[in-house]
Amino acid sequence: MKRQIPLFITFFVGALLIFSVFIPPMESAGENFTLFFDIIAVFAFFLGGGNLLRVHITKLKRRKQDWPFSIVTIAGFAFMLTVGIFKIGNPGGIAASVTADGSWFQEVFNYVLTPLQSTMYALLAFFVASASYRAFRAKNREATILLIAAFIILLGRTPFGLMVTSWVPESLSVLQIPNLAIWIMNSPNLAGQRAIIIGIGLGVVSMSLRLILGVERTYLGDDSG
Repeated sequence: MKRQIPLFITFFVGALLIFSVFIPPMESAGENFTLFFDIIAVFAFFLGGGNLLRVHITKLKRRKQDWPFSIVTIAGFAFMLTVGIFKIGNPGGIAASVTADGSWFQEVFNYVLTPLQSTMYALLAFFVASASYRAFRAKNREATILLIAAFIILLGRTPFGLMVTSWVPESLSVLQIPNLAIWIMNSPNLAGQRAIIIGIGLGVVSMSLRLILGVERTYLGDDSG
């Protein structure tokens, strides 16, 4: 019985949300049920925060590798949680938005987190360049096509690409590297993206039906329970 009840709830909610899309009188019921996702998300925040503290406190106790970074993580988490809950430094007081200009929460976000994110993205550029070098080596026909397309798109995003093909007449403007890069992005690339999106959509529908019909039961845990 303890396994049948979750299966029934999954079937009922899933079927209700599907019918609410196609049956107008049930639209309000579907919208009301979606509010439960916000409630679940709130509990997920508590679960995530508790798990963060558990993992790093355990790491501190056992003096695992790089344990000093756990101190920084816990201190940052506690500081942001405190200034966010109590609206410390917020010019509008406790009732104002946590992201109000001048609040400690927003100041730390602007002057600490944003520069750190920029630094991470700057470092990722070198990893992307290294991965691209390995991926774009022309080992076969497909890799050669990928290399040529990537090279055209990269040149098309720079003034150098326009300068190189500026001599191409207007009647053949599609052969100019910037225009050729736009065509690659809007035609072959877009077609591939849509094929991937359709495949993902079919996969989502398939998995949803498996969950609603009770075929997929991994979310219930061990079958022996």
